[in-house]
Amino acid sequence: MSQVSIVIPTLNEAASLERTLRQLTLLNPPAKEVIVVDGGSEDETIAIAKQNFELFLPQTHTQVIFCQRRGRSIQMNYGASYTTGEMVCFLHADTLVPDDLVTIINTTLAERKVACGGFISLMSGAQTTRWGISLHNYLKTYYAPLLFKPHLFFRGLRLLFGDQVIFCRRIDFWDCGGFDEELPIMEDGDLCLKIIKKGRISLVNRIVQSSDRRVARWGSWKATVVYLYIGILWGIGVDANYLKKFYQDIR
Repeated sequence: MSQVSIVIPTLNEAASLERTLRQLTLLNPPAKEVIVVDGGSEDETIAIAKQNFELFLPQTHTQVIFCQRRGRSIQMNYGASYTTGEMVCFLHADTLVPDDLVTIINTTLAERKVACGGFISLMSGAQTTRWGISLHNYLKTYYAPLLFKPHLFFRGLRLLFGDQVIFCRRIDFWDCGGFDEELPIMEDGDLCLKIIKKGRISLVNRIVQSSDRRVARWGSWKATVVYLYIGILWGIGVDANYLKKFYQDIR
């Protein structure tokens, strides 16, 4: 039986969630459970989650839980506290995964020296694929830790972000303290810095597809500049609460 639990934080994700959940119904083998953690959506997010959960195979336990405090770190920790699988996978509501996701996670974490993994994120929308930004995000997985934490890079540190669908063993996640709930952004990078103590971080040579909604709103050049600016400042130790003002929520 699958031991992979999938946690999806949501806040007003009606435009994206249905497609993501329908893709999860195709998982073979299925996940052990899929948990949507809502932070107080004011659109049809909850109704869409419940409606699509009816399509899941009996082997997959599904539930919608409500988190009294908003924030991706807070909601993901809250969702993880409900999981029962040996492995937990954090999935954004606007990201599509391959149908062999569970097998990939099991295979990757079967190597005991690997503590955490993620995928190559291909950013795309209805009309275009953002090849340039997707390539930069792929390279950033390697060059960011090499520049800012070279001693950890050679121990296996790779910098993963949420749209890369981070997964790890549940016991390692909690041993590291989970996501830092004080961080409004960069909670995923912070987790990487903590979980490297448990083992290498693996970038799986497979693709997940993430929404380009932020780039579509900003434009490619502005998005690239913002991503670089935030990444560099975070890398040299600037407070993530300051950096959040450059990274507004876009639905």
